[in-house]
Amino acid sequence: MSARASRREALFGGLCLCCLPARGFAAEPLRLKEVGPGIFVRRGPHEEATPENGDAIANIGFVIGRDGVLVTETGGSLADGQRLRAEIRKRTDKPIRHVVLSHVHPDHCFGAAAFAEDAPNVIGHHALRPALESRGAYYRKRLEEILGPGRAGEVVYPTQSVTGGAEIDLGDRRLRLTAHGTAHTSCDLSMLDTESGLLFPADLLFVNRVPSLDGSLIGWLKEIEALKGLGAGRAVPGHGPAIVDVAPALADLTRYLSALRDETRKAIAADIPIEAAVGTVAQSERERWVLFETYHGRNVTQAYKELEWE
Repeated sequence: MSARASRREALFGGLCLCCLPARGFAAEPLRLKEVGPGIFVRRGPHEEATPENGDAIANIGFVIGRDGVLVTETGGSLADGQRLRAEIRKRTDKPIRHVVLSHVHPDHCFGAAAFAEDAPNVIGHHALRPALESRGAYYRKRLEEILGPGRAGEVVYPTQSVTGGAEIDLGDRRLRLTAHGTAHTSCDLSMLDTESGLLFPADLLFVNRVPSLDGSLIGWLKEIEALKGLGAGRAVPGHGPAIVDVAPALADLTRYLSALRDETRKAIAADIPIEAAVGTVAQSERERWVLFETYHGRNVTQAYKELEWE
């Protein structure tokens, strides 16, 4: 069985791996874009994880404030996090006080061990710890098998859990955190920089790359409305350009998720089996998203399992 087929089998087996790398790691300096005053973002490529990209596929970055630095996403491996930390140190010697982990998927959180020497406050959704306790050891084992001993780093657990909301003060700017209901995952955390008005929705917002459903389809559509209510005009998506206009990006995501919901319901009502629904539901979206073939079928499976009990 090919490595590609093995990854797909694991995805359809019900445990989201988005996205574990294949063997190898290409160490390169991060290319960062300053998307706002003191806000730097590395754009991840629209790719499956490969030896060449080393699981450095998520949008990650940091915010520099008067009193310290906040890291928003840490990357997909220890080396990815180490490169991010090195870029911070090129720009400031201020202490790295906070690390925000937006959810459980390894491409966003497995770089956290790179910041251990900074002893930061590690912030996550109140459901992140249980999710990491359930999946973290498996994710780490897979990364060790793929990257080699010691390269995955340790699973890092939050030291601050957010229920409802919280606020982080960097001295001259405040960042508001929101713990969302089950949507993309069971533990999605978003952040709003009140200074710039920039929203960090993490994987609650995919742009161009097909969304990956690992939580609740109905919940995700509900949380899109919550994101709109935050009033931000621009955002840093979890995957996509470093910065986007919020309204059209959320409209595209809503269109895809709504088609997935509506056509899955029709398939269920027509007694179309799940295996057949995978090849028919929301096919009108095929040309609109990168990696549609890789992830859409799993999304249909997840949606079917959720909606058949309505």
